[in-house]
Amino acid sequence: MRKALLVLLALAVAGALAFYLLTMPATIPASALPAHTPDLANGKYMFTAGGCAECHAAPLRKCDSLKIKDADALVGGRCLKTPFGVFHVPNISPDKDTGIGNWTTLDFVNTMKRGVDPEGSYLYPAFPYASYQRMTYEDLIDLKAYLDSLPAVKNDVPPHELRFPFNIRRALGLWNRLYVDGKSLAPDPNASAELNRGAYLVRGAGHCGECHSSRNIIGGIVKDTEFAGAKNPEGKGSAPNITPSDDGIGDWSEEDIAYLLETGNTPDFDVIGESMAPVQRNMAKLTGEDRKAIAAYIKSLPPRPDAAPKSKKNGSKPEGN
Repeated sequence: MRKALLVLLALAVAGALAFYLLTMPATIPASALPAHTPDLANGKYMFTAGGCAECHAAPLRKCDSLKIKDADALVGGRCLKTPFGVFHVPNISPDKDTGIGNWTTLDFVNTMKRGVDPEGSYLYPAFPYASYQRMTYEDLIDLKAYLDSLPAVKNDVPPHELRFPFNIRRALGLWNRLYVDGKSLAPDPNASAELNRGAYLVRGAGHCGECHSSRNIIGGIVKDTEFAGAKNPEGKGSAPNITPSDDGIGDWSEEDIAYLLETGNTPDFDVIGESMAPVQRNMAKLTGEDRKAIAAYIKSLPPRPDAAPKSKKNGSKPEGN
């Protein structure tokens, strides 16, 4: 009996050690950062492309309201109600006590590319760092500088309310091993400059796949159904299929897609709304060339059948999203 207990104890210790080693945070060293003078204008552009205010500005009414109070006051307070529990979006204003005012540029880069905060704790991928990791170091340096230029506002945000086992933050190290490598998106040498720019905006700052792709039981994007639509994790409707298939936007031209991003109007004379509306408003602030690049890249995606049930309200096209 004693021998069996010792064996069990040894296995438990070995398992704990293996878990500890496998979940050690991987971070980017300071030597990886390029010598780059921050460009505030580009930082603001990345801020817009990434829709940062839509998540991090205070919601106008309830914590899950889509409307925000002030796009420049990134005080947090939005709540995301998901099957894993409730995520409370943090304060990322330059406040030193409740925001990220004490973060260095390297700290910020590690949150965006590795999902690790300055204390070495993992962030939950409700914050889409699995997409943001594809951004360049230069764009992230510019974005951090722009965030630092915004008002510092003191606002304590409550901790996440997650059910077991998702409240074991350290276990995210295993998730990161599957979905996070910290690499910027490499240009495709066989693609045009326009397609590469579109890919960068869609897969990086724009993080389009985070909403339009279905996920597995641990919250990872299912690659075979990427961009083919997904159930809304907050339980209301679904994000449509945006691949060029009959189930998606196969009958849309690149001009149709770019026009939607600029105006919010679909080719069949409908108008998008709900959660897609603030995304479209941000896309309208991008250059016409970048909207065309996004449209070209989306049109180049592999056509796929719907990966999620259609929203009764929204149908299969991106109106209402």
